Amino acid sequence: MHIRPVLLSAVVLLGLGSCLKVIKPSKDFGQYENPIAPDYAQEASWAALPTRRDSADAVPRNTPFKDRQATAAADVFYVHPTTYYWRKQWNASLANDRLNQFTDDDVIRNQASAFNAAARVYAPRYRQATLYSFFVDDQSTNGQKALDLAYSDVKLAFQYYLANYNQGRPIIIAGHSQGTVHATRLLHEFFDTDPQLRRKLVAAYLIGFKVKTDEYQTLRPCADSTQTGCYVAWNTVAWGNAYPPFENGVAVNPLTWTLDTLAAPARLNLGGVGQDFNRLDVGVVDAKIHQGLLWVHPAKPLGYPRFLLPGQPQLWHSFHISDYGLFYANIRQNAVARVRAWQERAK
Repeated sequence: MHIRPVLLSAVVLLGLGSCLKVIKPSKDFGQYENPIAPDYAQEASWAALPTRRDSADAVPRNTPFKDRQATAAADVFYVHPTTYYWRKQWNASLANDRLNQFTDDDVIRNQASAFNAAARVYAPRYRQATLYSFFVDDQSTNGQKALDLAYSDVKLAFQYYLANYNQGRPIIIAGHSQGTVHATRLLHEFFDTDPQLRRKLVAAYLIGFKVKTDEYQTLRPCADSTQTGCYVAWNTVAWGNAYPPFENGVAVNPLTWTLDTLAAPARLNLGGVGQDFNRLDVGVVDAKIHQGLLWVHPAKPLGYPRFLLPGQPQLWHSFHISDYGLFYANIRQNAVARVRAWQERAK
C-alpha cells in the first residue's frame, strides 16, 4: 500500500460517501482476464536496473549522498509497495504507462534509492494487487488471489535475477507494504530453508507490514546494526497510539537497530527525506518500540504524511507512507554497514 498525498486527496473526496467501495473492482477476480505476464528478459519489465538510468539512481537534492551502484559490492532486490488503487481490475497491467511513471517517480525514487550507496538496485515491475485487496469486506478470496498473482511475478523476477544478474554477489532483500508481503514470502521460499542461498543474504528490510514473531524456521530478526543473514521490520505510528493491524509483530528500531523498547532520541536520526525528495531533515523524529509498533512523535517538517483512508479511522495514527522517509539516512548508512560486515565475515 502506498498513496501519495495528492492522489490520496482524490481517493478521499471520491470516497466520503461510499468509503472504500470507490476503489473496489466491480467483479470477482475470476471474471477478469489477467493482464499479460511480464517477461523479465525485457528491460521494460524492470522499474530499476543498475545498467541504465532510472529513478533508483536518484539521491535527495541538497544532500551529500552519491549513487554508488557502479562500484557496489552487493545487490538489492527491492519490491515496491502498492501504487495501483483503481477499480478497473484486481491486478495492474505492466502496460499502464501512467502507473509505471507514478511508481518510478514516487516509491522507486523515494525508497529504492536509499540502497544505492550499498548495492546495485534491481526492482521488478509486477502485476501488483490493487489497494482494495487489503480491505476486502466480504468472505471472497478475491484479494488473496490478486496477491498470489502479484507474488507469482515477483518470484519469477527473483528467479530471473538469480540466474542472470546475481553472479554470486551478496543480496539485500527490501520491500514496503505490499512489497514486503511478497518479500516476506520470498524469504520463506528461497532463504529460510536453503543454507547456501542464506549465506548470501546480507539482510532483509521487511518494512511496512506485519511480520509475525514466529515467521521463519531459521531466519531471525537483526539484533544489532551489523548482524547479517537476518531481517528488520517496523511499522511507524504516532506516539502513544494503537494500530491494531500491525500490533505485536516484529519491530526493530531503525535509530539503534535493536529490538529493545528503550526510547531512541531524535539526535540519533541521521535524517529523514520527505515526499518532495529535496532536503535532509536531520533529527526529524525519535523512535520507540511499543507492542510491535514503532512509535514516533510526529515530524514538524512537512513531507511525512499520515495514512488517511475514508472509513478507516484505525489507520489515521499510522505513518505508513513515511516508513522509509522518516529514517532514510539511517537506512542508507545501515545498508552500507551490513554489506561491509558481510564482506568481513566472508573473508
